[in-house]
Amino acid sequence: MNSTTVRNLLVRGMLAGLAAGVLALVISYWLGEPLVDKAIGFEESHAGHSHGDEAELVSRGLQSTAGLATGVLVYGVAFGGIAALAYCFALGRVGRFGPRATALLLSGCALLAVYVVPFLKYPANPPAVGNADTIGKRTTLYFLMMVLSVLLAIAATILGKRLAPRLGTWWATVVAVLAFAVVVGLAFRFLPVINEVPEHFPAAVLWRFRLSALAIQITLWTGFGLLFGELAERLLDPKPAEARRTVPAAN
Repeated sequence: MNSTTVRNLLVRGMLAGLAAGVLALVISYWLGEPLVDKAIGFEESHAGHSHGDEAELVSRGLQSTAGLATGVLVYGVAFGGIAALAYCFALGRVGRFGPRATALLLSGCALLAVYVVPFLKYPANPPAVGNADTIGKRTTLYFLMMVLSVLLAIAATILGKRLAPRLGTWWATVVAVLAFAVVVGLAFRFLPVINEVPEHFPAAVLWRFRLSALAIQITLWTGFGLLFGELAERLLDPKPAEARRTVPAAN
């Protein structure tokens, strides 16, 4: 793959990430923000004072609109560019998949390794959940779990490819997935457990917030996979479109 193609895919990846970010922004504003407001209300009622008693650098209204949009869209563009570079490396190396199928496969695997596996060990929490003194420890453990999950996913892919000539594609994939699950399970067992949910915090708010966080990521990665896959297909395999244009002329 030459540098021009890589550059074109990078641009398309960033555009697809931006578009997927717009979709994720809608889900975040619709599902997530009302739950954040409820969590903040719980925090204020148990702190004995409101945020109005303190000087706010950024108002809650700005945080939930322009601030949210900026964060989600910038994240979408950045992750789209990174995913596009990973796509350039993965294309043709993970099986006999076309550009569109490779994009969907990469997005699904990345969603699992980058977000779902760490989420199952250290799920997202709304405001008022978590001790401020342990934020550094919690952040470190989360990123450790994420890096470990990504490395294990890469190792499982390599294992599956090496076993394929002897076991066949199906059983090589089964063995690789089982190996990934076993090692992830060991990591879940031995990494520290963090449970800092305050007493009397509404369980429904916590559960719905975590589901909304998962829905946002699923929307982001699925939207990216579909959009980028279509853009990559048109760039890397334009022959069907050209053939359709030449058929009327031939008649």
